[in-house]
Amino acid sequence: MGIFEETEALVKRAKVASRAVALLSTERKNAILLRMADELEAQKDAIQKANAKDMEAGQAAGLSSAVLDRLRLDDKRIKGMADGVREIEMLPDPVGEVSDMRRRPSGIMVGRMRVPIGLVGFIYESRPNVTSDAAALCFKSGNAVVLRGGSEAIHSNLAVADVISKAAQAEGAPEGGITIIPIADREAVASMLKLDHLIDIIIPRGGAAFIKYVTETSSIPVIKHDAGVCHVYVDKKADLAMAVEIAFNSKVQRPSVCNAAETLLVHKDVAQKFLPSMVERFAKADVEMVGCDKTRSLVSGVGEATEEDWYTEYLELKISIRVVESLDEAVDHLTKYGSAHTESIVTEDYAASGRFMAAVDSSSVMVNASTRFSDGGEYGLGAEIGISTQKLHARGPMGLNEMTCQKFIVLGSGQIRK
Repeated sequence: MGIFEETEALVKRAKVASRAVALLSTERKNAILLRMADELEAQKDAIQKANAKDMEAGQAAGLSSAVLDRLRLDDKRIKGMADGVREIEMLPDPVGEVSDMRRRPSGIMVGRMRVPIGLVGFIYESRPNVTSDAAALCFKSGNAVVLRGGSEAIHSNLAVADVISKAAQAEGAPEGGITIIPIADREAVASMLKLDHLIDIIIPRGGAAFIKYVTETSSIPVIKHDAGVCHVYVDKKADLAMAVEIAFNSKVQRPSVCNAAETLLVHKDVAQKFLPSMVERFAKADVEMVGCDKTRSLVSGVGEATEEDWYTEYLELKISIRVVESLDEAVDHLTKYGSAHTESIVTEDYAASGRFMAAVDSSSVMVNASTRFSDGGEYGLGAEIGISTQKLHARGPMGLNEMTCQKFIVLGSGQIRK
């Protein structure tokens, strides 16, 4: 059996399972999720043993520190995986929710019901902890899921998927409801992307080149989790002490993730006062800094930023800094160079914050807060399956509601159309 045939067989089984998953009661889905969470912790040693193989192979292959950080499953990450599943279990079940019910002149009642999407294809790189997040979100929202992780995390992904799929089946989930493609060859991804008669939606999560490949190759609708070129803008009326803390946290707290800030924009009126303390704080944390000519004239220790730097998602301890003439110039900059992920303004000026929120067309726009809050868990959605940087059908962190769609329902009492 070739790669396409093997992939198609697994996806066909998952498609059959999706119909059964859609009919699971809230109580049954919650029992499945709790069993999954318990088993993740109970099988921690087996998961970490598999993860050690991927870490060793990654180090030998020269993977970057950012990739290795995303790959690692230490005790804290596994506990976080289990806790994330439990948080999803506690969230309201969106499936079956009816809204906009209204009576028409004909006497029929017309409304909308929230329903599962069906079979979700989730293709991702580097981060095996999202295996459980994706499965839990899909199950709670009544969807089956086909998972295909990156080859660099093949052992970890298989181990996690084995634990949660067996736990789910032990609590009454259909076989195939959580399916992982165990093929490291990239042809497996290409095969999935051709199965538009089986998979209802594809969600890719990874680097820019990977997202581009999936988007251009897929015959299935794609919800993009694109690059995170996030910005912090320090306005002329910012609380500068607050600005230092927000910019530092946005960059340094966890630089290897998509909601970490990559560019700092500073209004010219406060640059001379703000930048020395900011640069000193970054330098103490070993952050490499590159900046525009104005930035470099005001402070030392900052390299020269190239045009490419403004477009770059570093995912490491590096940041680009630019002094801007106005709020409008800051918005123009992040519109041109950003990825529509997350932007934050630091200001005490209500009018400036309002203009920033209205003018910036990103999936999350923040006022006086770290970009690191751009996260499904922090937004109260539980875990997220990704952060959509497009506008259809979901935008921003994708939680349970975003993993469903709506259909019209019509209730009548014998009406016929005349």
